[in-house]
Amino acid sequence: MIRSWHLGDDRQSLVLASFDDRLPEAVYWGPALPTGENLETLSAAALADVTGGMVDRNAGLSLCPEASESFPGQTGLTARNASGAPLMPSFRFESEAASEHGLTLVFADNSLDLSLVFDLVLTPETSLLKLQTRLESADEITVDWLAAPVLPVPAYTGEMIEFSGRWCAEFLTRRLPFAPGSRVRDNRTGRTDHAHFPGLVVCNAGTSNTAGEAFAFHYGWSGGHKMVAEELADGRRQVQFGHATASLASGRHFVSAPLYATYSATGFNGAAVRFQRHVRDHVVQGARTPRPVHYNCWEAVYFKHDLDELKAIASQAADLGAERFVLDDGWFGRRDDDTSSLGDWVIDKRKYPDGLTPLIDHIKALGMEFGIWFEPEMVNEDSDLCRAHPDWVLGNADQIRGRQQLVLDMSNQEVRDYLYDHIADVLKNNDIGYIKWDHNRILPVVDAEQAEGFYGLVDRLRSDFPAVEIESCSSGGGRIDFGVLERTHRVWLSDSNDALERQRIQHDAALFLPASITGSHVGPRHCHTSGRTLDIRLRAWTAAQRHMGFEMDPRELSEAEAETLRNVTSWWKANRDWMMQADILRLDSTDPAVIAEQQLAGDGSRFVAFAALTRPSDQILPRPLRLTGLDPQGRYRLSLVNRDEAPRLSRGAPLLKHQDLEASGQYLMSHGLTLPWRFPETVWVVEGERL
Repeated sequence: MIRSWHLGDDRQSLVLASFDDRLPEAVYWGPALPTGENLETLSAAALADVTGGMVDRNAGLSLCPEASESFPGQTGLTARNASGAPLMPSFRFESEAASEHGLTLVFADNSLDLSLVFDLVLTPETSLLKLQTRLESADEITVDWLAAPVLPVPAYTGEMIEFSGRWCAEFLTRRLPFAPGSRVRDNRTGRTDHAHFPGLVVCNAGTSNTAGEAFAFHYGWSGGHKMVAEELADGRRQVQFGHATASLASGRHFVSAPLYATYSATGFNGAAVRFQRHVRDHVVQGARTPRPVHYNCWEAVYFKHDLDELKAIASQAADLGAERFVLDDGWFGRRDDDTSSLGDWVIDKRKYPDGLTPLIDHIKALGMEFGIWFEPEMVNEDSDLCRAHPDWVLGNADQIRGRQQLVLDMSNQEVRDYLYDHIADVLKNNDIGYIKWDHNRILPVVDAEQAEGFYGLVDRLRSDFPAVEIESCSSGGGRIDFGVLERTHRVWLSDSNDALERQRIQHDAALFLPASITGSHVGPRHCHTSGRTLDIRLRAWTAAQRHMGFEMDPRELSEAEAETLRNVTSWWKANRDWMMQADILRLDSTDPAVIAEQQLAGDGSRFVAFAALTRPSDQILPRPLRLTGLDPQGRYRLSLVNRDEAPRLSRGAPLLKHQDLEASGQYLMSHGLTLPWRFPETVWVVEGERL
């Protein structure tokens, strides 16, 4: 007996089959199947042969591969009963329920009183699969591993792209062969983490940004994840995502986070656009529009808060075009450095004898919104809170400290109530429209309840203060995932304000993140994280590629630099309404020194392309830059926005250097743009409009 189900649209199809009521297997995942395809025939056709050296029936590579089936690879569930004995359930079909765009499949092992439920949705607008696994037990059990619904990837995909990184170098991509055995990433830092973005792309050797097939995955969870990409001895391949090992506990109800997945026939961009649109239009809720130009005072004053100085900085930031002023670390307790006062969320009367009102009034008079920094989940030993409640600290007393701080136990309701009361008091008594929510160290233990407690606190604050935007910052990119983005409005992509590093980080993060929620700031002339000194034009245009802001001391700017920043900011404001809704398309450059992208309006009527030369090219002249996503038969007018930045060594007369270009989409995608010569560490900006 075969039961079959189809989730599909005009971009992809996922076909599931249950054989003899066993757990369903994905027997097809790829390009959209034609209407009327016989699913039972496809399911039967997917059954593989059996030969020597094998068991007599292939164990199903199901949505939760079972140990009871003698599955030869990573199983989807590892659990123990109350006495510690391993559970070996054998689930059988119980029921199904269909909705307009999804289905729920229920399977049970009645002998063990276990139910396994798969919630499967194909989002209609964005063509992302959203998949979750639920486990219900009549008795208390311990679960060590519960995978989100497991998907196969086909044998013709020979490579995978995984994500690693570090502080100030997030979203590093590594292209690896898909080979026999397991590639396992088990993030035990307790948070998403700089080194473990929960994503994976499976592809071919020939897949590029603009062409080829790709299967892309993201696990929407903030508490640390485990990923398994495995090729079995029989040649089948599977991808599993779930909570980090040992992060689950005893109980009767268990649920994975959502696994988002999609198939693309149009290269990495095909998948990236779906993730971007889904985050922008369905995950993030209530973000301010138009997106305000951001100013953060951290790299201007650090912990040294002086009211008159902050007012002067705010005035200069407003003159440059800022529309939001964020007061960073140092306003509370006795916080003069990073060794004290975390947890004491009371305004420092030494620095602000009349509270924050005088500063806020000044900022509001300048036409800016006021924002403020918190790091709620952390505590310093030198704090009133830690002295009063040492029992609220997560982990052992002799644990290694991180950034002079400890972590609060967010599973404790008393801790959450304390934090809510103090944050809410600041929000109620001050005109605050924005919170920068920081998280500056890894956790001493892996515990899913820590992330759930964080979610609960943020959800409560969002409910009671719906007009306040929240930015997820975790020393930059340490907590960026769809789980945290369901509760926040913006991410601080990296603590690095080095524009060259930002070009690469932004480029790779665009595989999942849209511009509208990705903060990017103009840093100081001399970057404190890299030691480099970079031109204001590179810094400004790099920030203008995402949600633009400033994070430096504006008093350091020369008048020429200030004018450049005003001009770029004005350009960004004039274009932000459509750019913040645009698709970010990564361009395939034949020059490895160039990082290039094209932001294309949803209706295809206009675009802007950014091409950054990050180091000297190996060849003398710029290679043509091929665009993407245009109508081959359409005609476009292109203008080099910053042609006045061409250096004296650009001695020729390429057309875009002195006039606009009109050409077909076919020409622009096949031949590409001939840009003027320029020095390294510069960006060309090209606007295009369909005629």
